[in-house]
This record gives sequence, C-alpha cells and structure tokens, in this order.
Amino acid sequence: MPSRVIKSLFFALLTGLYAAPALSAPCGNTSAGFAAWKTAFVTEARSAGVGQKGLAALKGAQYATKTIWADRNQKSFKYSLEKFMQVRGADTIVALGRKRKARNPAFYTSLEKHYGVPAGVLLAIHGMETAFGNFMGDSNVISAITTLAYDCRRSDFFTPHALAALKLVDEGAISAGSIGAKHGELGHTQFLPGNILRYGVDGNGDGRVDLTNETDALASTAHYLNKKGWKRGKGFQQGQPNFEVIKEWNAAGVYQKAIAIMGAGIDR
Repeated sequence: MPSRVIKSLFFALLTGLYAAPALSAPCGNTSAGFAAWKTAFVTEARSAGVGQKGLAALKGAQYATKTIWADRNQKSFKYSLEKFMQVRGADTIVALGRKRKARNPAFYTSLEKHYGVPAGVLLAIHGMETAFGNFMGDSNVISAITTLAYDCRRSDFFTPHALAALKLVDEGAISAGSIGAKHGELGHTQFLPGNILRYGVDGNGDGRVDLTNETDALASTAHYLNKKGWKRGKGFQQGQPNFEVIKEWNAAGVYQKAIAIMGAGIDR
C-alpha cells in the first residue's frame, strides 16, 4: 500500500477519534451512583454549551426519590376513559373552562387567530395539567430532571431536557431553586425544559419567557400545538386531523381522549 494512502487512513482514523462525542455519563437505578453520574455529566453539559450557572445548578442537584417513586407508580393511565375523566374531575374542568373563556374572550380569540388552536383545547390542557394554575408542582426542577436523566429507565428521553434545564438557568429563565412537577415540568401547562427552549413564547411582551405566567404559558401551548401541525379550523376529536396533534402533547391515549372531549365541552 502506498505510503500516502497509509498516511491518509491514519489521519482519517485520528480525526475520527478526536471528533467522536464524549461518552455519555453512565445511568443507574438507585441513588448510589448519582453523585458519580453528576461528575461525569459535567463534561457532557459543557460540550452541549452549558455555562457556569447551569453547572453550579447541576452540582447542587439532589437525587429526587419522590420523582422516581412517581415515575414507577403512574396508575392513572391504566384507567378506563370513564374512570380517568372521573378521577381528573372532567365536569369541573369543563365548567371552569367555560367561565374562564367567558371572562376573557378576546385573549382566547387572539390566540386562535394567531396559532389556530381553539380556546377549548388550551383550557382543557390548562385544567388537566395544573387545575388552571392552582398547583404547578412541589419538586425542585433541576433535581427532578437530572434524576430522570440519570435513571436508566428513560435516560435517553430526559437527558436533552436536563441539558435544556441547565441552559435555562444560564439564561435566567429559571433558577437552581425553581419548583415544578415531579418529572421536571414547569408552569401552568407543565412544559418540559427542552420544550420551553424550543416552543416558549413571550406572550405578555415583557421580554422574557416565563411559564409560571399564564399568558406566556397559554401562548406557548398554542405555539407548541401549531408547530406540531395543528390545522386551522379542522376538528380535534378521534379520527379528525387535529387529534393527531393532541397526541403530541401526551403519549397516553386516555389523556388524549380526555383533552379532546373536554375541549369540545368547553367550546360548546
């Protein structure tokens, strides 16, 4: 083999080695390896562009035992649709959703005009996720999302969201002490951190995206559904075009059907 070919192959191999991404931090199924995982995850976070504030938040993260318990014991999605609607208080959500829409019709009309998503769907999501903002969680977001990124069960899914959360800390959109749901979701409609970065909207025009602000949260929810393919003026019940978009909001079939049914009830 000519020497120049050997040199070319060697250079290609060397380049490939140095260009290869850093190995992911090893996952685990108990709290025992969390500290070591955080140390390894620092390298991954730096490579992803996380700065000093985000890295400091990562350092302070604690293994979220309650998050793991919640993730292992999700029972409601095993219910029948009838049982799920009863447990989630569908009649109350519809009644309150109608009242909220009637109190501020111009706001919901403006969202539908801009994004194509009707009020009923947004209000059904708002009611289902946080009882219209009355309970937005009780868990430290950074601890919850990094615990899920570490946990082997769904590490691949939650790792990008963990990196996004750390970037949000860098940007000042959230802090190391921000509180959300047990899976790291934030705000009125419970956005995961990666979705805040990608779909978050400054709905009230104050120059920042804050999902604990109702206007920002509902505008962001409408924007999310719009970007997922919402078809203006089309139906959103099972078998209709926009039901496929509702599936993008939550993977559980019973949840998807509940949003569609309650959304129609609110808009009736």
